[in-house]
Amino acid sequence: MTKAILTIFSFSIASAGYAANVDSAKGDSRVIAHIGATPQFKDQIDPTTVTFRPNPALVALGRQVFFDPNLSEPRGTSCAGCHDPARAFSPTLNAQSRLVGTTQGSRPGHLSDRNAPSLLYVRYVPQRYFFQDDDDPYPSPFGGLFTDGRANDLAEQIRGPLFDANEMNNASPRSLLLKVKHTPIGQALSARFGQSVLNSPNLLVQRLGEVLAAYQQSDEMAPFSSRFDDYLRKRKPLTVQEMQGLAVFKNPDKGNCQSCHLLNDTSNRPERSLFTDFGYDAIAVPRNRALVANKNPQHFDNGLCKTAAQLHWPDPKQWCGYFRTPTLRNVAVRQSFMHNGVFKTLREAVAFYATRSTDPKHWYHGQQYFDDVPKAYRANININSTPLNRKVGLKPALSDTDIDDLVVFLRTLTDARYVSKMPSLKDQLVITP
Repeated sequence: MTKAILTIFSFSIASAGYAANVDSAKGDSRVIAHIGATPQFKDQIDPTTVTFRPNPALVALGRQVFFDPNLSEPRGTSCAGCHDPARAFSPTLNAQSRLVGTTQGSRPGHLSDRNAPSLLYVRYVPQRYFFQDDDDPYPSPFGGLFTDGRANDLAEQIRGPLFDANEMNNASPRSLLLKVKHTPIGQALSARFGQSVLNSPNLLVQRLGEVLAAYQQSDEMAPFSSRFDDYLRKRKPLTVQEMQGLAVFKNPDKGNCQSCHLLNDTSNRPERSLFTDFGYDAIAVPRNRALVANKNPQHFDNGLCKTAAQLHWPDPKQWCGYFRTPTLRNVAVRQSFMHNGVFKTLREAVAFYATRSTDPKHWYHGQQYFDDVPKAYRANININSTPLNRKVGLKPALSDTDIDDLVVFLRTLTDARYVSKMPSLKDQLVITP
C-alpha cells in the first residue's frame, strides 16, 4: 500500500520450472547488470503473457506430496497443515495459534516465527531480480519466495518448512529420506524418477520440490473465481460501498494501495490484477509479543537484509525491515495478518496503514517509535508514501468510513469456494452500512 515502484515480470514455463531462470541467464539481453548474485532487468515484462502447462503427471504427484503427512517429524503434519485448502491454502489456526497469530508445527507448542501465506496464485511470483524505473533513484528488488525472498523459486522453497524446527522439523535430507523411503510417496517418486531418488537425500528433496512446484503451477491454484473477477470479466456490478472501497484503494491521496498491490480494473483479464507488485517495503508493523522468539527483547526479524547479505548485495543492511508485498487475493479469509501475525482482523490491518504515523502510540505499545525494528535500521522505514507520510497528531489520510469501505472491497477478492470462510461483515466494521 505504500511505495510507487513499477514492477517487472519474467517467466518461462518448462517441465516443473515456473519462472525464468534469471540467475543463470548469461547472455540474456534483458539483463543489463548484476547486483551481487541477482540480475537487473532493463524492461518491464507483461505477466499476462505467461502460459502455465505443468506436466499432469507431476501435478498429480505434487498434489499427493502436498497432502502426505509422512514428511514431518514426528509424522502427521503435511503441507496442508499450514496451507489449508479449505481456507484458500492459508492457515486455519487452532486455539493456541489464534492467540499467537502463526501456525503450529509438527510438535505441540512449537509455532512458526512467521505467518504462513496463501499459496493461491503463487505461480506468478518471479525469481529474484532488480529493476529501476526511470523515476527511481536506484534499482529495487522484486520476487523470490518467503517474505524475505530467501528462496528463488518454488522448487527451492520446500527446504524452508521441511527443515525448520518449528514447522516440519526434519533434521536433514538424510533423515527425511530414511523416513519416506518405504512409504507410498517414496514408491511413487521412485516409479516416476527412478530408484536413484531413494538413494540420494539431496536428489529426493530436489524431486519433491519439482513436483510441488508443478502442483502449485496448476490452474487449481489460480482459480480467479472471485466477485471482483466477475466484475472484470463480465462487468457484473459491485455494490456502492464496494465501489467506494475500490476508489479509496486506487486514490493516491487516500489508500494509495495500488502503488504496491497492483490491479488493472479496465482489463477483463483477472491475471492483470494480481494485487501485488512482488516488491518489498518497510512499513514497521508492531512487534508481536506473543511470538516465542520475541520473548528475547534483543531478537528482531529483520526480513530481507539477511537474504541480501547471502546474495552479496551492496550494503545489505539498507534492506533491514523490508518484507515482500503479498497478494491481497483471499485476504478476507485469513485469521491473522502481516508477516508476524500481529493483527487478528482485516480491519485492524487496514487501520494500521491509516494511523501508524498519526497515532503511533496506539500501535507501538505506548511508544512513538517502530518497536519491532532495531534503532540502527529505523531510517529504512517508509515514512514518505501516502498514507504513511503524516505527522503525529495530524488528520489521517483515511477516515473510518474509508477504512470500512476498503474492508468491504477487499472481501470481493475472495474466490467463490472460500466465501463462507469470511467472518461476518458486521464484526469487521466500525460504521455499519
